[in-house]
Amino acid sequence: MIYSGRKGQRRGAGLKIAALASSLLALASCTVGPDYVRPGAEVAAGYKELDGWKVARPNDDTLRGPWWEMFNEPDLNALESQVDVSNQNIVAAEAAYRQARAFVQEARAAYFPTVTIGVGVTNSSVSTTIARSTAGRFSSMLYSLPVDVSWEIDVWGRIRRLVESNEASAQASAADVATARLSAQTELAQDYFQLRALDAQKRLLDESVVDFEKSLELTQNQYAAGIVSRADVLQAQTQLKSTQAQAIDVEVQRAQFEHAIAVLIGQPPAEIRVATMALSGEPPAIPVGLPSELLERRPDIAAAERRIAAANAQIGVAEAAYFPTVSLGSKSGFQSGQFSKWISLPSRFWAVGPNITETVFDGGLRGAQTDEARAVYDGNVAMYRQTVLTGFQQVEDNIAALRILESEAQVQAEAVKAAQQTVAVFTNQYKAGIVNYLAVIVAQTAALTNERAAITIMGNRFNAAVLLIKALGGGWKTSDLPP
Repeated sequence: MIYSGRKGQRRGAGLKIAALASSLLALASCTVGPDYVRPGAEVAAGYKELDGWKVARPNDDTLRGPWWEMFNEPDLNALESQVDVSNQNIVAAEAAYRQARAFVQEARAAYFPTVTIGVGVTNSSVSTTIARSTAGRFSSMLYSLPVDVSWEIDVWGRIRRLVESNEASAQASAADVATARLSAQTELAQDYFQLRALDAQKRLLDESVVDFEKSLELTQNQYAAGIVSRADVLQAQTQLKSTQAQAIDVEVQRAQFEHAIAVLIGQPPAEIRVATMALSGEPPAIPVGLPSELLERRPDIAAAERRIAAANAQIGVAEAAYFPTVSLGSKSGFQSGQFSKWISLPSRFWAVGPNITETVFDGGLRGAQTDEARAVYDGNVAMYRQTVLTGFQQVEDNIAALRILESEAQVQAEAVKAAQQTVAVFTNQYKAGIVNYLAVIVAQTAALTNERAAITIMGNRFNAAVLLIKALGGGWKTSDLPP
């Protein structure tokens, strides 16, 4: 069918523009820049520190869900449930993640045309000379209602690479949220077990104060009977007061840990009271798994890897600047010199056509930006590999700590038993008048020191267990990242 006149010309122009747009869209399948390939990292076949010590495994060989429940501490469970809701570091990390998601939407918006509409009323006038020579009017009114459409066609993949970069950055931000959450959870568990260890220290010191009060009463009775000198009484008093002072010092440390717990759950310290309960028992068995699994289980490693992907896409964004920018623009609407005929078919106008621009000279700007993007990529690869190495180090450190502390606890328990027997022997000899009271003091001090050391080792074992769980990712997986 053949169109004649102005209508046929318009239809023919429209067909040409449509054909040109189709050709440009076909070119848009080209994407410059390197496609992302995950960089390699050094991974050992197994953990060195497991040699000579077999990790007891529960039925499931991976951490899952609320990992802190394996410690069977109801108070800890209640506190941990508040961390994810009220911890301000987690709230800040989640806000950063929402911001990163918004950046993704901003980048995706460039896939679509931008449409603007406006209303204009212009009153213009010309000089008297021009108006008389052209027999025109001195002034005129122009009413316009333009609709502008602009669309950058992503021929070289610049927009696609930018979206790809922002999506990877958003995933890295999501992993940062998981890292902040795991950090707060493990810090809370560490503070909790340190507080419980201090409760055990306080109970030990209070019991020792009772025993030393009895010893003081014994020396006072013997001094009154003329059996011992006043020096024995003074030594007993010194020992008693020193132990009471140590018990008071423990209360200071306990208060500080309680305040730290309050801040971690987003509460004022004045609002939180953690009931006193001495730490006892042993830390639970923790499944370790293989080193290769660590790359998928630590959120900080996942965040570092996603930042490499984002930097890789930015190289494509920088390289796309070397190619022409292709855009399609359209302008239409109504325009009239009379208000009554403004919105009418004869007053309409339109214009449409492509626009291709190319930067001819920029003083080396594009080259510098491309070099910058590649340097950022190389730096992110190095940081990723360093994060992987640090992760392996932390796992090895805490496996070694658990293994060594277990042996130390056994030896220390034997030392405590021997010290307690020594106290009993010297106390009986003192009552019999065989030794002086200084021997009893030395024995009691050694026993108390060894008992406190045993509690410290027990607290260190729980702390190492928590840190090992953190080093293993706390049950997190890369599959938890948003798509």
